[in-house]
Amino acid sequence: MWRRPQQSTEGPQGRRRDPRQLARLLAYARPYRPIFVLGLLATLLSSGLNLVFPALFGRLIDASFLKVGSRDTGPLDRTVLLLLGVFLVSALFGAAQSYLLSRVGASVVADLRRALFGHLLTLSPRFFSDHRTGDLTSRLTADVGTVQGVTSTALAQLAAQSVTLVGSVTLLVTTSPRLSLLTLAIIPLVIGTAVTIGRRIRQVSRQVQDSVAASSAQAEEAISGVRVVQSFTAEALERQRYGHGVQVGFQAALRRAGLQALMSGVMGFLSFGSLAVVLWYGGRQVMAGALSPGQLVTFLIYALQVGGTVAGLTGLFSQFQEALGASSRIFELLDERSELQEGPGAEPLNRAEGRVTFRNVAFRYGTVDVLGGVNLEVPAGQIVALVGPSGAGKTTLVNLIPRFWDVTQGQLLVDGRDVREYNLRDLRAQVGLVPQETLLLSGTVEENIRYGCPDASAAEVEAAARAANAHAFIEALPGGYGAVVGERGVKLSGGQRQRVAMARALLKDPRILILDEATSALDNESEALVQAALDTLMRGRTTFVIAHRLSTVRGADRILVMDGGQIVQEGTHETLLAAGGLYRDLYEVHLRRQQAEGGALQELGLAFR
Repeated sequence: MWRRPQQSTEGPQGRRRDPRQLARLLAYARPYRPIFVLGLLATLLSSGLNLVFPALFGRLIDASFLKVGSRDTGPLDRTVLLLLGVFLVSALFGAAQSYLLSRVGASVVADLRRALFGHLLTLSPRFFSDHRTGDLTSRLTADVGTVQGVTSTALAQLAAQSVTLVGSVTLLVTTSPRLSLLTLAIIPLVIGTAVTIGRRIRQVSRQVQDSVAASSAQAEEAISGVRVVQSFTAEALERQRYGHGVQVGFQAALRRAGLQALMSGVMGFLSFGSLAVVLWYGGRQVMAGALSPGQLVTFLIYALQVGGTVAGLTGLFSQFQEALGASSRIFELLDERSELQEGPGAEPLNRAEGRVTFRNVAFRYGTVDVLGGVNLEVPAGQIVALVGPSGAGKTTLVNLIPRFWDVTQGQLLVDGRDVREYNLRDLRAQVGLVPQETLLLSGTVEENIRYGCPDASAAEVEAAARAANAHAFIEALPGGYGAVVGERGVKLSGGQRQRVAMARALLKDPRILILDEATSALDNESEALVQAALDTLMRGRTTFVIAHRLSTVRGADRILVMDGGQIVQEGTHETLLAAGGLYRDLYEVHLRRQQAEGGALQELGLAFR
C-alpha cells in the first residue's frame, strides 16, 4: 500500500504533441462511418440554412421600415413564413445531427475503453508493479471521456464552422466589400491569439489529467487498505496526502481556467469591438444612402456569424489540444507491449502431462538476482514442497511456470518443451494457482468458483466446493451459492475465502497445481478441513506447495529447501531432519513457535476460567 513505484506514465515530449495521434484516435470511428456521414450531412445542411437567415431578416427589415404607411403586408407575411420554414427545417437537421453524432461518440468511447482494458489484461505483472492502479483507472475513465467530443461532435462542428465561415465571408463581400475589408482585418489577430494561448492550454490540460490520475491512485490505495489506515489511525495522514493531490490538480485546473478565460475575453473583445467599429462605419454608409437599413442588418448578422465561427474554431482548437493530452496518455498504454511474447510458431497445449523441468534457471528482477542456477526435474503427478526463509525465491520459482515472468537465463520446460514455445493461454489453462492473498470478485460464491471454468454446471460447482470442504459453510450463507461475497471477498472469513479459492482452482482441473501459502490464512479447524481435501486432490497432479508451516509439507514426495535463490537441500522430511542444516533449523524454530503458542493458549484458557 505504501510502495511508491517508479512511474513510467510520461511519454516523450514530442510524442505528446504529435497531431497524428488524433488521426489514430479517429480510426476508432471508422466502423460508424455511415452514421457519422449522416450526422455530418445533417450538420452541413443545418449550417447552410443558417446562412439564409440573415438575408431573409434583412428583407424583413426593409419590408417593414421602407414601406411605412403602406397597407400591403404581402411581402412581410411571405418573408416571415419563409423564415419560420427555414428555422423549422434547420432545427430538424440540428436535432438529427445531435443524436447521430452523440451516438458515434458514445460508441467510440465504449470501443476504446474495451480495447484499452483488454490490452491491459495482456500485460505482464512487471508492468503492473511499475504502475499504480489509480493512474490506470483514471486513463480508462477520465482520459477516454475527454476524447469523446473529438471523435463525434468536434469534427462535425469543424465542418459546420468551416461552411459557415466560407459562406458568411462570401456573403459579406457580396453585401458590402468595404465593410468586409474592415471586418476581415481582425481575423488574423484572432487566429494568432487562439494558437498562442491554445498551446499553453494543451500543456496545462495534460498537467490536470496527470494530477487527477495521481490523486485517484492515492485514493485507491487508501480505500483498498482502509483497515490498515484505521488500525494505524492514519486517517489524517491520508486526508493530507489526498488533499495535497487534489490541491495540485485544483491549481492546474485554475491555470487552465485562467487561460480559457483569457482566450474567451480576448476573443470577445476583438469580436464585439470589431462589430462596434463596423456598426459605426455602416451607419455612416446608411446615412449616405450607400446601404439600406436591411442590408446593414444583414451585414451585421453575417459579421456576427463570422465572429462566432472564429470563436467556435478557437474553442475547437482548445478542445483538440485537451484531446491531444488525453490521447497521449491512452496511447502510451496501448503501445505498451508485454515482455511475455509468443513465438510465431507457438504450439497448442491441450492436456499436459505435468512434467516440469528447470535447467540452470536464473531470474533477475531489475538489478536484483532472485534465482541463480536452479536445476530441478519434477515428474508428472509428484508433490513437491518448497520451504525456506522469506526472500529465498520460492514464489518466484513457481511463478515462472505459468509465465508470469520469463527466465533470465536457462530453460523452463513443461512436458519436455520450453514454456515460451507454447501458446500462453493454453499453458496457463494447465496451471491452477491458489495464492497466499486470495482475491475474490465482488459477485456471488458460485460466480467466484466458476471463474476458471465459466461453462461448468451447478453440479460441478457444488462438487468442487465439497472437495474443498466449502459446501457446508456456503449452504449456511444467506442465499447459499448465490450469496454475494463483497469486494475482494470481504464478507467471508479468511478461511472461507481460501476454501472458495481452492474450489475455484479444483474446478479448473489443472494438471499443475501451485499452492502458495494456501493454508496460511486458515485457523486450525479450517486448515484441517482443507488439508484433508488436498491430500486426496493433489494425487495425480504435479503440485508445488509453498509453506512456512512445516507441518503442511510432511506428506510431500519431495521437499526442496531454498535459500538465496538456490536449492540448498532436497529430500523427504525424515532424511532432511537427519541430515541437519537449514531444514532442521527451520523445523526447530517451528517447534519452538508451536510450543510458545501452546503455552500462551494454555495461559489464556486459565485466565478465562
